Amino acid sequence: MLLIKNGCLETMAGDGLPKGDILCLNGKIERIAQRIELPKSADAQIVDASGCLVMPGLIDAHCHLGITEEKKGIEGDDCNENVEPVTPWLRAVDAINPMDAGFEDAVRAGITSVMAGPGSSNVVGGQFAFLKTKGRCVDDLVVRAPAAMKIAFGENPKVNFSGMGKSPVTRMAIAGMLRRELFEAQKYCASRLQSGEADFTREPWLPVFSREIPLKAHVHRVDDIFTAIRIAREFGLDMTLDHCSEGHLVADRIAQSGFPAIVGPDLSCRNKIEIQYVDFKTAGELHRAGVLVAICTDHPVSTIQSLPLCAGLAVKAGLPPKEGLRAITCNAARICRVFDRVGSLEEGKDADIAVFTGNPMEVATRVRCTVIDGRIAYREGQS
Repeated sequence: MLLIKNGCLETMAGDGLPKGDILCLNGKIERIAQRIELPKSADAQIVDASGCLVMPGLIDAHCHLGITEEKKGIEGDDCNENVEPVTPWLRAVDAINPMDAGFEDAVRAGITSVMAGPGSSNVVGGQFAFLKTKGRCVDDLVVRAPAAMKIAFGENPKVNFSGMGKSPVTRMAIAGMLRRELFEAQKYCASRLQSGEADFTREPWLPVFSREIPLKAHVHRVDDIFTAIRIAREFGLDMTLDHCSEGHLVADRIAQSGFPAIVGPDLSCRNKIEIQYVDFKTAGELHRAGVLVAICTDHPVSTIQSLPLCAGLAVKAGLPPKEGLRAITCNAARICRVFDRVGSLEEGKDADIAVFTGNPMEVATRVRCTVIDGRIAYREGQS
């Protein structure tokens, strides 16, 4: 049992409480109230959050945490199986190492869950997973797996395969190979129940075509954004537009598509042609057009602990302050399809909570305490 007392509660689920308590029991939020008194006999940890902002744990909606490990070079880089362009059967959970230092950095930054998975060297990269950030066994961290199917457009697949003497080396080929894969997958899904014969390379498409999980499209340029939208519509699939670096140039058209956007990493240099127009104003422009927006670090492109700073810089560039917080909490949870468990402080949800000395989007704000599944994962001043 854990009781967080006297905090300013920003629940991200309607009105907050200027001063309130949260009771956590069996990994869930048991009760939220202005004041919670426990019997003297209760065996509870107490966190005094006086003068602090208490929020749902932060969420990074697109990163490669633990699959591109820090400090380990090729030995710890399992992000891209970049010798075969179409690999839907790959699973992020088979390569994510929770012992990677980035997980501890996430916890110390108040980040309690992430969407992590393969990179963008392949046309189809494999299955993402939504994870908590504290633990040693990846199976214990999984909230949702598979959580999305990674696809990629533009510069990365082109560059990766251009020296191999095989497709794709053009955007036409990327789109054509994806269509061919989806066409065959669609036929397989239609016949799967009748035939009863499973094909390991096609089975991962079943939750995509049943729309249980979305395509997760790596798109930076305007033309790649529209190609992704075109193909998703052709096959009637759900999709998230990840990075969306030129999204501010076509915000109204993206809004018309109905697809959400996961913006970032904006806190990085313009080291590729396709991100020459990257700008912190993208999230704000998309929000104003009516797009559901989350913000990501794409760790390790930007480090995981910079997530709240990225949201703050988006606010500085025009995103409303409350939307900055939503982009790294409830919006991220909705886009990742885990809002039933995380992303807001509500009774019955996972007890994933961050206690900040102030607004987390301000650079001087410290994390006083991070709680994951009702257990203290980090407390300031304790090793």
